Amino acid sequence: MRYTVFLQPVQQPGFEGLYYAYLPTLDLTTHGHGVEGALAAGHDLADLWITERTKHREPVTREGRAFIAEVELADALLSA
Repeated sequence: MRYTVFLQPVQQPGFEGLYYAYLPTLDLTTHGHGVEGALAAGHDLADLWITERTKHREPVTREGRAFIAEVELADALLSA
């Protein structure tokens, strides 16, 4: 199975180098050091989650087609 993972650096002081890893299809979030650490943490969390769901005979959501996009806002909107 393959799942989309969104990575974003943690923006809080004292957490430099950490990245969030969010798997929207499974609604799971974790974090790790650097991109590789966050991806590894996301992989491990998804694997554990799917194993538990399967063990309890609960459905596992499979990802359909995923699209990633950005929107850009004018700087004037950010200062309001």
